[in-house]
Amino acid sequence: MEKIREVAVFCIGRAVMFGSLAITCVMVGFSFNPVSAFRAGAVLTLLMAAILIWKAYAAARQNPKSTEVWVYLDDKARPANEHSRFVFATVMRDVYARFGQASLAVACLFFAISVVFVMFGFKADQPEISPYTAQATERAAPE
Repeated sequence: MEKIREVAVFCIGRAVMFGSLAITCVMVGFSFNPVSAFRAGAVLTLLMAAILIWKAYAAARQNPKSTEVWVYLDDKARPANEHSRFVFATVMRDVYARFGQASLAVACLFFAISVVFVMFGFKADQPEISPYTAQATERAAPE
């Protein structure tokens, strides 16, 4: 069981790390405005947490052979009977849920940081409407 948990933490942790890398890239893209950067990071991390929690919920119905963890396990560590498949599903559910909880905590932290920035006077960047866009929408509006 510990071998399954170790491999599951490695595989799921790597996937979460790549998701976090993508979220960090989006936040760096919004770095011109800290409020927008942390709000974008919070929303995307919240989405990642929701996906991880959904995967934890669906782990019991998943075929162990269709997981990445199965590929990395030795033949003797792979679940063979019904009880060991139940243990495998339980371990997967626990690991997904743990990473989902951590992602949820990070999302809440990002939201809190964006609120602190707003309290210090920063504003969320909102694109200005150019005069050309405003004229085009006035002409397109029915009278």
